[in-house]
Amino acid sequence: MNFALILFLLTVATGAIALADRLLFARGRPADAPEPWWVEYPKSFFPVLLIVFLLRSFLAEPFKIPSSSMRPTLEVGDFILVNKFAYGIRLPIIEKKIIATSEPQRGDVIVFRYPINPSQDFIKRVIGLPGDQVVYQDKRLTVNGAPLPQVPDGSYGYLEGLSYVTTERLTERWDGKAYTIAENPAAQPVYPLNVRSFPGKENCVYNDRGFSCKVPAGSYLMMGDNRDNSDDSRYWGFVPDDHIRGKAVFIWFNWDDISSFAFKRIGTSIH
Repeated sequence: MNFALILFLLTVATGAIALADRLLFARGRPADAPEPWWVEYPKSFFPVLLIVFLLRSFLAEPFKIPSSSMRPTLEVGDFILVNKFAYGIRLPIIEKKIIATSEPQRGDVIVFRYPINPSQDFIKRVIGLPGDQVVYQDKRLTVNGAPLPQVPDGSYGYLEGLSYVTTERLTERWDGKAYTIAENPAAQPVYPLNVRSFPGKENCVYNDRGFSCKVPAGSYLMMGDNRDNSDDSRYWGFVPDDHIRGKAVFIWFNWDDISSFAFKRIGTSIH
């Protein structure tokens, strides 16, 4: 469901009724006659819908984390705020960039349209920029020949369905940024048989120890922080710039978890 399109159509419809009433319908009503419901309701909803549409299109948009792929940074059920103008001003609905403000940086957490199904939104971390040579070998990342330092940080466990998953927690650093990832020592870095066809796949080499990819111009390589439980660029390729929807900035609530831990995370910046 394209919520932005539905919101746009509702805004246009209620605005059209409000305008038609002002220019036409109101002139034919007695001064003391009440507005019919089909005029009153649209006129009341129009300013609210317009404000929401403009805010979601150009400033910020809420997004709910649907899976475990970004643990431990983001938990399932987290509601986050996405900065829509972080990388440029885009036209609503078609998401075409008309004014560039900045470019995604390595380590940014961004929301984007899933290349396999653009009607679906994904959230991952930027690992490779256009032109980067990214190597993920034996679960260690190297970008343009520079390895990303990792520091062990204990263990991390979470409930996945009816199973409890235990992973190793590590702090990874890049360009002055530090973020936490989770790794399952028993899992392979990549499963080549699960890799699909995608534009630019000829720039990649896969084996059981990992992969190496040259990121094409105008595209980005994304990976989830929960490295061994993430459907990401390893399996479906690169994210074109025109698929980017915005930068994740902070957590504002989690309806699925009302523990004291969840409340402490409200307002937490996303790194």
